[in-house]
Amino acid sequence: MLPYAAYLRVYEPVTAFPPEEQKVWADYAESKTRPKRANALEAEHGESVLRLLARPPHPAPGQESRNAYLRRVEDRLYVCPWQTQLRSWLAFSRLRGSTPVKLMNHFVPKAIAEQTADDFDRFKRNAGSAGLRTCIRTTAWHIPLAWFVPFDGKERWLVLGTRGTDVTTTTGRNLIYVTSMAQARRRTARALQVLRKHVGEVGTSLEVEDVARWLEEFHPHSLVELDYGGLVHLMDDEALKADHSVAEIAAALNGLDSGQEELAFAMHQRVTLRWKSTQLLESAN
Repeated sequence: MLPYAAYLRVYEPVTAFPPEEQKVWADYAESKTRPKRANALEAEHGESVLRLLARPPHPAPGQESRNAYLRRVEDRLYVCPWQTQLRSWLAFSRLRGSTPVKLMNHFVPKAIAEQTADDFDRFKRNAGSAGLRTCIRTTAWHIPLAWFVPFDGKERWLVLGTRGTDVTTTTGRNLIYVTSMAQARRRTARALQVLRKHVGEVGTSLEVEDVARWLEEFHPHSLVELDYGGLVHLMDDEALKADHSVAEIAAALNGLDSGQEELAFAMHQRVTLRWKSTQLLESAN
């Protein structure tokens, strides 16, 4: 759980869950003690920090989180489970697979790393491929261009609030897009068609295809959310006001499909340069 991170989330209707889980989430929604949206990121980050500061460190919690992000549309409840254990296992596997063994041993003792890997392997054998589906995708220090594709510029919700040092909470300052699953799938399918037609199977096309396949794993009546998360604390008010990455990516795709190549290039470059400059802050710190 990184502080300067953004999130792509899927909220499924509570009726999409098995009957026993429906009751659990319905009761959870009425609970007075559950983490509320305003401090949920802070709670997630706090759990992660405590595990990593422990001696020895714990790359993943011993059991799956019982918390979730919730949304209500009229009388309908939508649920996005935190899946902290699964997401931690997946992140640890990626880190372990991309880090030299000697360096990895400085982060996590070999015995702990091997036990974590064994626990994850056991889970995969029992859960199967469906059990590896995550409702939340996370990216640090930037937002992949493909993440903007499922949304429309009119779905933008900006609250400036106060730019503070507590980067784990979105209280009073956030930038969020929310759309229906039907719209998200339609837009990604259309974007994929345009990209394949005009630029072929390049990196951007593959990234959009990956998002499209991920969205297909969920209930068709779900909601999809792009949350700038802690990234809003890397940007001042003027930068946030000027950030229309979703609309600019849509304009780039429209320009590409209508033969307006200069417009397409200009819009794509604007978004690319914006997020490259933000990503460079990682090495500056």
